[in-house]
Amino acid sequence: MQLYEKQDGKYWIIEVAGDVDASSAIHLDKAIEKALQANHTHILIDGTKLQYIASAGLGVFVSRIEEFNDNGVHFAIFGLSEKVKNVFQILGLDKLLHIVTDLQQAKNA
Repeated sequence: MQLYEKQDGKYWIIEVAGDVDASSAIHLDKAIEKALQANHTHILIDGTKLQYIASAGLGVFVSRIEEFNDNGVHFAIFGLSEKVKNVFQILGLDKLLHIVTDLQQAKNA
């Protein structure tokens, strides 16, 4: 897995490429933690290059939901392939997280 981080106006975008599994999920969690510590209030996950996500990766997002809500953080995931999006849907995570098609929708979510 590779992570790329960039600022786009008020949005902090974390691009996730490759596979998020048990060994790489910690890096994703640290990237989100870093964004929160830097007081970014608009965090977007770019999943256009995400090929696979294991339960550990899903757990990173689930474990942050309350923190995002409590701190007023605008959080969205965009660009997921149908295969990866289906994993979120099967587990009902699409009801707990903002999962949208593209960057513009993520900014408007």
